[in-house]
Amino acid sequence: MHREGTYVSTASKQKLDKVVIRIAGDSGDGMQLAGDQFTSEAASFGNDLATQPNYPAEIRAPQGTLHGVSSFQIQIADYDILTAGDQPDVLVAMNPAALKANLADLRKGGIVIVNSDEFTKRNLTKVGYEGNPLETPEMEQYQLHEVAMSSLTIGAVESVDIGKKDAERSKNMFALGLLTWMYGRTVESIESFLGSKFAKKPLILEANLLALRAGWNYGETTESFASEFEISPAKLPAGTYRQITGNTATAYGLASAGHSAGMSVFLGTYPITPASDILHELSKLKSFDVTTFQAEDEIAGIGAAIGASYGGALGVTSTSGPGLALKSEAIGLAVMTELPLVVIDVQRGGPSTGLPTKTEQSDLLQAMFGRNGESPVAILAPSSPSDCFEMAREAARIAVTYRTPVLLLTDGAIANGSEPWAIPDVESLPAIDPNIATAPEDDEEAGSFLPYARDPETLARNWAVPGEPGLEHRIGGLEKANGTGNISYHGPNHELMSRVRALRVSRIDVPDLEVDDPAGADTLIIGWGSSFGPIGEAVRTARGKGYSIARAHLKYLNPMPSNISDVLEHYRRVIVPEMNLGQLSMLLKARFDGDIQPVTKIRGLAFTGEELAAAIEEEFAGTLRETEHEKYRSALKDVVTTTGAPVHLTPRPGLTNAYAGDSDFDYEDGNR
Repeated sequence: MHREGTYVSTASKQKLDKVVIRIAGDSGDGMQLAGDQFTSEAASFGNDLATQPNYPAEIRAPQGTLHGVSSFQIQIADYDILTAGDQPDVLVAMNPAALKANLADLRKGGIVIVNSDEFTKRNLTKVGYEGNPLETPEMEQYQLHEVAMSSLTIGAVESVDIGKKDAERSKNMFALGLLTWMYGRTVESIESFLGSKFAKKPLILEANLLALRAGWNYGETTESFASEFEISPAKLPAGTYRQITGNTATAYGLASAGHSAGMSVFLGTYPITPASDILHELSKLKSFDVTTFQAEDEIAGIGAAIGASYGGALGVTSTSGPGLALKSEAIGLAVMTELPLVVIDVQRGGPSTGLPTKTEQSDLLQAMFGRNGESPVAILAPSSPSDCFEMAREAARIAVTYRTPVLLLTDGAIANGSEPWAIPDVESLPAIDPNIATAPEDDEEAGSFLPYARDPETLARNWAVPGEPGLEHRIGGLEKANGTGNISYHGPNHELMSRVRALRVSRIDVPDLEVDDPAGADTLIIGWGSSFGPIGEAVRTARGKGYSIARAHLKYLNPMPSNISDVLEHYRRVIVPEMNLGQLSMLLKARFDGDIQPVTKIRGLAFTGEELAAAIEEEFAGTLRETEHEKYRSALKDVVTTTGAPVHLTPRPGLTNAYAGDSDFDYEDGNR
């Protein structure tokens, strides 16, 4: 009950070690805001957590339709977790579309809380329900709670002088208040957030506060909910923590890298989903010597970043897949000029505009080879939202130390997901030495500067800031003469410079690949990017069932760790999960010995731990390769043809199944 400004529950408590909650409704109805605030409360309480938003590309899709459903999933636990969970234990559905889009994911016996006011005949018809699904036998396998959230919210805020439409918009806060009560949390910190967010809109603030308190009090007073659920704080390593998303961690990593190098940070970019939040976050850090420039297009953004690097700053640009394609020529310019440049690619579903708000890992080959000529770049990939901080710093270190563009490949799952992050002591972070050339001390050395003379250890060229007397030089996209940097069309010089550029990247110092193999397994599962969490959960599950399997994760994709060949050759079989058609598998097969089997998914959603645990079991059963082939057979079975006849394909000698499958595969009957 509400006592003297605080909320103290009198309900009995049921202790849990974890819970997965998904809240879903129309985009624009505040599902992400409600999820973010529940996440913040869980983080403050000390739970380990992981989140995964899922929202449509349209800013405001047609109301009440399946296309317009926005959802937010969070897993909170009293132990170390790696993902936002596979199947929700609790589903809050604000309308019939949200129920239909998400019910199949809910575990049997799970809790369903619906806004019963929205289950009108018109709304049901809009999503294809012939009758009320809440009254069907299917719902008997769940714990159903029908709550008239819209009318209860309107009633709670009737004292506020706002219209009915604005009053009803506060129903997301009612749902948040109810969830807060269910899991033994208070609303004070949420009230504080709302006070800050709506400080200039006092009527909206009052309505949201009243709706929040009404939801909490509803849980406390109704007989529908027999008890609260209690999840104790997790035992995390000592430190000060905050909740952080991948995009925010990336921004903080770049700002701290500039501080560690004693350099200004310049972001030249063009807004694009799902990378725009990097611009938003860095724009708040002007007091930390960070400049942001929102350009008119992708090409102008990267051009400005290269110009900033030429002027002695840490040049950064951010984008997603379509933007990376547009930036390719300018990345080649940075390769030729050998200037530091960090390119952040927050990958999304493609090709072309593709799936703007859905995750994918399909830009790896574009990052490796998507430029004209021999144009090597370093490529890194963080493994989780909090890891974006360290890998952004690492991208900056490599770019500055080796005078090279570095592509940092995150993806939508990492960028928008969040987890606890131990805040580091910035002053204790490793220094980054830019080693910028200094002006000659006497007139005799003037004019002797060689911009393409190289450090014998790193092969990095001299980097001089324009305007320094005695360090005058030219740069540009034409081939450079060895040492002097003058324009050169000489064939032997071009070969020398091409090989040196390749060697400079291949010699970048990266740590060895670590392998988790406590039982001496003969099968390895290796991933990159956001597959880290699902792989970890899957390996935990598989080992719990008695399977012996090793795991590793690649953060350095070019160059790869020097011990990767030994690692891959050590195992009889290597499983490679990735959200594409097998791009890393293709690179590994091309360069290393080993029996490499891709596990592919391109549905706009991250892998689940259960999916990869099933893949591990299929590997030990000897059926995994066939399962991957079945994905192609299934696609051809369902494809619409001009004649209505089924597709018939026969084997072609040397044919490769997408990027990394078996040769000579007959999609029609599965013969090889």
